[in-house]
Formats: sequence, structure tokens, C-alpha cells
Amino acid sequence: MSEEYRVILHPIITEKSTELKDRDNILCFAVDPRANKIEIKKAVEKLFKVRVEEVRIVNVKGKKKRLGRFEGKRPDWKKAYVKLVKGEKRVEYVEGV
Repeated sequence: MSEEYRVILHPIITEKSTELKDRDNILCFAVDPRANKIEIKKAVEKLFKVRVEEVRIVNVKGKKKRLGRFEGKRPDWKKAYVKLVKGEKRVEYVEGV
């Protein structure tokens, strides 16, 4: 498996991310927690053959969950918002394959 697929785990498909994609040409991905902005930018450019203008990263904290008296925690993860250069082609990905 190539390095790009280790950095970009999967696209995030929600109402917010779909609106950002349609309106502002911003893509949203779940990424490897150890990845930095430069690695994310190179991976998106190589996988989708587009030019990236800006990358923003959000560290998402896992929620605490309970089941009766037992308590656990979901894992922390990292999300990246990738803004494409104005005039770039639209990126399409398939949901739930």
C-alpha cells in the first residue's frame, strides 16, 4: 500500500462537509494522527491529481461512553480540511463502498 493511503484514511461525508465541498471547494478527510499539513497536502495532490491551496487540521477528542456501570472512551482522531486552488476540477469519491 502506498504512503498516500496511510496518510489519508477516508473522506468524511456529512452535511457540513458536502456543503463545504459544493460551495467553497473544501474537502474533508480523516487522516493519520501523526500526519502533518505537508504530508496531507502531498497525499491529496497525488491521489486526486489536483492542486491544494491550504490545509487546516483539527484534533478531535474521543467521547466518553458508558454502558451501565462500565465506562470507556472512543479513540482520539485527526480531521483535515483541504482547500483546493480556485478553478480546480471537482473531486468525486464514492460513499460506503
